[in-house]
Amino acid sequence: MSSSFGQLFRVTTFGESHGPAVGVVVDGMPPGIGVDPAEIQRELDRRRPGQSALTTQRQEADRVEVLSGVFEGVSLGTPIAMLVRNTDARSEDYEKLREVFRPGHADYAYQQKYGVRDHRGGGRSSGRETVGRVAAGALARAALAGVGVRIAGGTVQVGEERAARRDWDETERNPVRCPDAGAAVRMAEVIAAVRDRKDSIGGVVEVVAQGVPPGWGDPTMAKLDALLGAAMLSIPATKGVEIGGGFAMCAKHGSETNDVFDGEKYSSNFSGGIAGGISNGAEIVVRIAVRPATSIGKPQTAATAAGGTTTIEIGGRHDPCICPRVVPVAEAMAAITLADAWLRQRALRGRDR
Repeated sequence: MSSSFGQLFRVTTFGESHGPAVGVVVDGMPPGIGVDPAEIQRELDRRRPGQSALTTQRQEADRVEVLSGVFEGVSLGTPIAMLVRNTDARSEDYEKLREVFRPGHADYAYQQKYGVRDHRGGGRSSGRETVGRVAAGALARAALAGVGVRIAGGTVQVGEERAARRDWDETERNPVRCPDAGAAVRMAEVIAAVRDRKDSIGGVVEVVAQGVPPGWGDPTMAKLDALLGAAMLSIPATKGVEIGGGFAMCAKHGSETNDVFDGEKYSSNFSGGIAGGISNGAEIVVRIAVRPATSIGKPQTAATAAGGTTTIEIGGRHDPCICPRVVPVAEAMAAITLADAWLRQRALRGRDR
């Protein structure tokens, strides 16, 4: 099973949704970088369940335990292992799904691949796997901060409601994590309405990286936008990625979308900070399409392991919209990707820039 991401900054997650714990091993964190467990915990708190009435009510403290690779507040350059114990799994909620392949989930595909699966919450296919990514992302952010890179993200669309503003300081002030206060209110109303109907809704999450110098990434197979695309599509429930102007550029002309550079700044940023697979010094902008949560309370037709179908209503505690909790995960994957690109550029040129 592919549970690792990155080359020089390599992240490997482990654990199942209803197992004893989930966690991550980060190999390649440069030595001597300050590591504050409180900052790691802050990021995990942004991802954890039960934050508001708009998210799953599973109550997990998600307290991180740093097991190795850090001494007296700094990284040692050796693997950093971090563990988060599961304390509120309620596996009995899934017992009736032992022989059922839930619609929209990975149950059937997982069974066909391995011949065995953990039916409790999806096992490795669960969004709980992302705990390790967020913890690793906190380390990546700490490393990138030393070279002036900052990462922010937010929910910019829920259903048909879209954010018009990008005030990244606003995202932690509302439960939707939207950078537009007005749109956040409307998005929350949409999510509450679908929750009350035992349904779910999708949306779009945007991540921006500021301060990335020109030169990171490669011109061919390891293009920076391709690596970011792979990182974002590895997040559960993501079904699309666009960089900069994205799909909207398909209806425009080259004269409208070419970013003019005067030697100091760009007149626009349709390229999303990446040209020819290499960062160009402008703000990197990535948006991801997040599908509606597949676990819903409405009656649905589901296949059974014995053949035929049955009707199920999925119990348990689930998110009516995944976007608010995807935001810190998407930020983490962007940080991990950029940290790896930074180390690869440093190895190539012997310098950060």
